[in-house]
Amino acid sequence: MRYRDKHVIVTGGLGFIGSNLSLRLVEEGARVTIFDSAVQGCGANRHNLAPAGGRINVLVRDIGQAEEVPALLATANVIFNLAGEISHVRSMKDPVRDMKLNTVAQLNFLEACARNVAGVRMVHAGTRQIYGVPRYLPMDELHPVEPVDFNGIHKAAADSYHALFARSGALDACVIRLSNVYGPRMALNVTGQGFLGNFIRKALVGDTIEIFGDGTQLRDPVFVDDAVEAFLAAGCAPKLEHRVFNLGGPAALSLSEIGSIMASESGVKVEHKPFPSDLKTIDIGSYHTNSSRLMGDFGWAPTTTFRQGLKKTLGYFRLHLPNYLESRDWPRAQELLASVPVAISE
Repeated sequence: MRYRDKHVIVTGGLGFIGSNLSLRLVEEGARVTIFDSAVQGCGANRHNLAPAGGRINVLVRDIGQAEEVPALLATANVIFNLAGEISHVRSMKDPVRDMKLNTVAQLNFLEACARNVAGVRMVHAGTRQIYGVPRYLPMDELHPVEPVDFNGIHKAAADSYHALFARSGALDACVIRLSNVYGPRMALNVTGQGFLGNFIRKALVGDTIEIFGDGTQLRDPVFVDDAVEAFLAAGCAPKLEHRVFNLGGPAALSLSEIGSIMASESGVKVEHKPFPSDLKTIDIGSYHTNSSRLMGDFGWAPTTTFRQGLKKTLGYFRLHLPNYLESRDWPRAQELLASVPVAISE
């Protein structure tokens, strides 16, 4: 029980990864406080925390306003910083909004933490998107940072803020740059949350899964439980040998392979289509991760295959349909559920 009786702050804890992390922390005996602004379009969902039964303290507050609760910050033993906007498409349509959420709020939060709980361990959720189009694969932490959209630029700035505070000793911070994370509690009813969320929603309602391009593009999906374990390991490590870590799944799969697995587990069809012009400009082609630094420093490794993780994911959502799908999608999802026998899991 690595976190028993520790006060842990999780920013973005009403969202997908943050809620799964918060629930694990409660299981380990931590006292958890969530900061979440619940900004529309970022995936906050109170149902995500239902298993905690009220054992998590939730503050609906922008992380940039953390200075208003100095006493709460001062008691934190560990901070997991997962707040922010992740939509690449939305960042291109409204870059100022993305900047406010991913840079201004982040910098204000880090300054507040440095003033009120100096030297605290902080683990920040970054993204592989900051690297841009891969120059080589698998991609390690030494790859040049060349983002192709505003979201990547702003996320890279947030990474640099954490690095600067760590170098000065104000915070004991590190960054975990995530590949495509999937699993229970994804924001299926929010656009711009990544292709896997879109695929999973279509699998649940019986829509055709559309793959843009020839389907040979590689991705290494990582199941959320594996990602959470990496965050937990980084949060309690006695000493950080490195400050930046790449995190990916157990295997590089083509989009066609991902679609084929989804089709076999849900019964939906897969169709290839040309890239829409607004997406082609920010597509990075193939990507998969070199996670050896994370494995070496923390003894971490992804253990869930994509098929295993997808079964668990579909099982969870089929139990909780009304909390993650728009009401117009319920009838189709329930009809599909009745006609296709599936394994159900919590």
